[in-house]
Amino acid sequence: MSIFILIIGVLLFICLVIVHEAGHFLVARRNGVEAEEFGIFFPPRIYKHKTKKGWIFSFNALPLGGFVKLKGEHDADSGKGSYGAASTWAKTKIMAAGVLMNLFTGVILLMILAWIGMPQIIPNQFNVSGASHISQQEVLVTSIQPHSPAQSIDLSAENQIVAIGKPGHLQKVNTITDMQRMTAALAGQEVELVYKNNGQTISKDIRLQSAAVVAQSLKTNNPKGYLGVTLTALTIRQSNWWSAPIEAVGLSFQVLKLTVIGIGHALSGLGQIIAGLVTGNTKARENGQSVASSQVTGPVGIFVILKDSSVLGYQYMLFIIAIISLTLGLMNILPIPALDGGRLWLTLISRGLGKTLSTSFEETVNAIGMFILLALIVLVTIVDVHRFF
Repeated sequence: MSIFILIIGVLLFICLVIVHEAGHFLVARRNGVEAEEFGIFFPPRIYKHKTKKGWIFSFNALPLGGFVKLKGEHDADSGKGSYGAASTWAKTKIMAAGVLMNLFTGVILLMILAWIGMPQIIPNQFNVSGASHISQQEVLVTSIQPHSPAQSIDLSAENQIVAIGKPGHLQKVNTITDMQRMTAALAGQEVELVYKNNGQTISKDIRLQSAAVVAQSLKTNNPKGYLGVTLTALTIRQSNWWSAPIEAVGLSFQVLKLTVIGIGHALSGLGQIIAGLVTGNTKARENGQSVASSQVTGPVGIFVILKDSSVLGYQYMLFIIAIISLTLGLMNILPIPALDGGRLWLTLISRGLGKTLSTSFEETVNAIGMFILLALIVLVTIVDVHRFF
């Protein structure tokens, strides 16, 4: 089942690219600008098809985004149907369309999730007080300690803990606190543990670590638990029909705020790296690398996140896709050369100065921006491979 959800997640991620580029494509055509190519991902091309209306649809090899190639994309172009000949307002709408489509998609996905069941992932996650209820609570195993009671019964990551207690006197486990309280009370005793593995309910007898062994281990670099597992709590909250749109918008603002904070931390880390290189301060450079790399991820990291969320269920997958959509919208409006925001702000600044961008200047700025962007993607991919594998 998780493989199926993962495939759906990857397809939905591709759909985010399509939705973004469709915004540019549709708004450009509505404003009299001709589109020459609609591309999924970046070249080299894998597949292309020329439509009856003359524009090319292409599917490309590098999974780094997508693009719409417009006629006469340089600001100095003046031919009929070209982007350069369009008004400043038309250019603003065309560049902003992809951003708005991603933001709109993220809000819609969160609204659907609020109706069917929203995962509670973010600390103090936004919700309308009194307008929702917990529809599902699970405690999942995330890792197993070596030579622990859990390892002796082949308990594994992603198993759901259902109940624990003296044989014949089981107590249901709803939260991590429940598990901690019950294992501490039953320390050193023979207990019955009920858990789910791939949907199958399993019951096994097991002897927990004693309180003395656990207490002694806390004084070492290898602390032990009574059962020997680390746990994560999964909570699904379902909203009323009228509160779902409010929660979707409120949560979207919360996600965007956290994204801005994350970008700030990443830039701070980058600053520490540069300062460390200039001054020769190795500790500052290493600290900066740690801070910056913890705030960003690339194609490899996105795939790993989608894979991990697919194990948790379709709600978690949709939640991650919604967050990615909102983040794509925000990143693309920032003044980063080669991205939508960079092109838009460059145009608006030039218009404010009463000038038209020269072809050579525009190409140089976008080329430098693309080079830096691709270099960062390569760097982040290397970090992701080291982090996840």
